[in-house]
Amino acid sequence: MNAGDTAGLIAAGAFLMLVLVLAVPLLKLGRTVDAATRAINEVTDRTGPLLGNVNTTVENVNTALGQVQVSLDGVNLQLAKVDTMTEHAQNVTANVANLVTVVSAAAANPLVKVASFGYGLRKAAAARRHAEDEREVRTEIKRRRKAGR
Repeated sequence: MNAGDTAGLIAAGAFLMLVLVLAVPLLKLGRTVDAATRAINEVTDRTGPLLGNVNTTVENVNTALGQVQVSLDGVNLQLAKVDTMTEHAQNVTANVANLVTVVSAAAANPLVKVASFGYGLRKAAAARRHAEDEREVRTEIKRRRKAGR
């Protein structure tokens, strides 16, 4: 195994570590998207009965003219709250989608690949220097033992 093979193995290992490190945020991001989807589904599930209640309220208001304005104000307030909640859920979903796009672009960026390759080369060179130093120390210890005998 020559130096190029060793450097290639180290670079591949560094790239694998980079992929593993980036996998954790992506998995967490997937959970966040799932949670946002569940929240949107819950809002949708709650909106249906709420709108049914609104229809009932409007029918009751038509029969009782004295309460028309009060009931409509309550319905409008509830609808405004539902609209606000839906708008916030849409904002969260859009932010999560943007974050996924940014993370995906960063993981595929050639600059990241070049940086990881350079890191691998530095680590390989340092390991080789360390191995040479150890070899020299062992040779010196053997020489001193032989000289002492």
